[in-house]
Amino acid sequence: FGAPIPPLGKFLDPFHGFWQNAETGKVKDQSLFIPGIKGEITIIFDSLLIPHIFASNDEDLYLAQGYVTAQHRLWQMEFQTMAAAGRISEILGSAAVDYDRGQRRLGMTFGAENNLKDIEKDPVLLSVANSYTAGVNAYIQSLSYEDFPFEYKLLDYAPEPWSNLKMGMVQMNFSQTLNSGEKDLQFTNALKAFGKETLDLLYPDREEVSDPIVTNTDKWNFKPITLESIPSALPDELVQLKAPEEKPRGIGSNNWVVSGKKTATGFPILSNDPHLSLGIPSLWFVVHLNSPTVNTMGGSLAGAPAVILGFNDSIAWGCTNAQRDVVDWYRIQFKDKTKNEYLSDGKWIASQKRIEQIEIKNGKSFIDTVTYTHHGPVRFDESYHGESEKNHFAYRWLSHDGAEPLKAFYLLNRAKNHADYMAALDHHFGPAQNFVFGAVDGDIAIRVQGKYPVRRKDEGKFILDGSKTSSEWQAFIPFDQNVMIKNPETGFLFSANLSGPVSVPAL
Repeated sequence: FGAPIPPLGKFLDPFHGFWQNAETGKVKDQSLFIPGIKGEITIIFDSLLIPHIFASNDEDLYLAQGYVTAQHRLWQMEFQTMAAAGRISEILGSAAVDYDRGQRRLGMTFGAENNLKDIEKDPVLLSVANSYTAGVNAYIQSLSYEDFPFEYKLLDYAPEPWSNLKMGMVQMNFSQTLNSGEKDLQFTNALKAFGKETLDLLYPDREEVSDPIVTNTDKWNFKPITLESIPSALPDELVQLKAPEEKPRGIGSNNWVVSGKKTATGFPILSNDPHLSLGIPSLWFVVHLNSPTVNTMGGSLAGAPAVILGFNDSIAWGCTNAQRDVVDWYRIQFKDKTKNEYLSDGKWIASQKRIEQIEIKNGKSFIDTVTYTHHGPVRFDESYHGESEKNHFAYRWLSHDGAEPLKAFYLLNRAKNHADYMAALDHHFGPAQNFVFGAVDGDIAIRVQGKYPVRRKDEGKFILDGSKTSSEWQAFIPFDQNVMIKNPETGFLFSANLSGPVSVPAL
């Protein structure tokens, strides 16, 4: 990986080194003492090594979930949060500095901090988060060097304490995968090269697949928000920046639900294939959670509490990515080279500076200053992948705004019917998902849920003028106007996607 070679004596030590990570392939029964447990708790591992956690209260339940997840996925949990936060240089050394700067200029920690603020406003969610974090830390504190997962020994570092902020980084990592895609830079350059008329002909605004996931497309009973059209501030020069790396084609998910009218049992059947990108270990960690308030099972994210995709005694739900554009770029005009002020509607507005200290393994720290506007962080400047003041672009990303990602899944885990499912989804802001639903009472449904800006024609397709508030997001689509349907005449519902965006030449 370009990382320094670990001390071989320590690594090869037969009593404490990597030899201690050898496994027999058999699951051993074990008695666990988890510090902080208040009541009775039982954890049973089945033949697939799936943990079934039975607790007498919710605090113990999520504490045990954190402990067990860390027991099996600690390095995965920590490495993905370090990568999200731009801290890989601490592990791999100077080769990762450019990557870390990119992550920090994306505002990953900024978004995680805002998500955490929302969790801290809700006593129930804060209790869940604190319990999960306490469980992870209880496991970490139980380890000595010989118990460390193999990767820690190979890279010669130790796990650090878990925190609620790291849990927020898990969410941001998921958001980066699912809702950070855009083509603004490429389309801006294509506009300059081909002209508007030719560009519209080559890249019309329509989906590659036109099979709708609902059948009531002509029966919407609401008045949509309309915004006054404004002339597009079309860029008049090429953007001298390297376009962000595209995600590989073929990453997507599928889900479907069939009503009891079409099944042998007379009850709905729901299936979900959230394959995303393949990895070892999997992105998902299957777990069963049981307490007096909940009995749910399914895929959790390694590093976050609750079940994200799964079922309980009454309902089942599954997701596919809704793939909406929730990212825009704004060209920023600074008053001078200090970047202390920027222009907005004829006034100079004070910017914010975030000092990012990147620690480097076996090296000196690297200090980077990231300038924030009200749009978001300025990702490119003279010091990072830019050539001049013409490349000062702020990154407006919905995932920076904060939301209640944990609230929706906490409620879904406990939902009993369609009404509960709908109420839970009102708390899901992003990444936008197609939530398919089935219940033991026979109802089936699907709802496309996420927070979407209301778009005017061509808005967000090209780089926008950051000096005019008229080019900013003016409103969001009300949740009750998102696409949804319940119990269609067809007797089934489905959604599927492949994240293979339109290829635009990088001019």
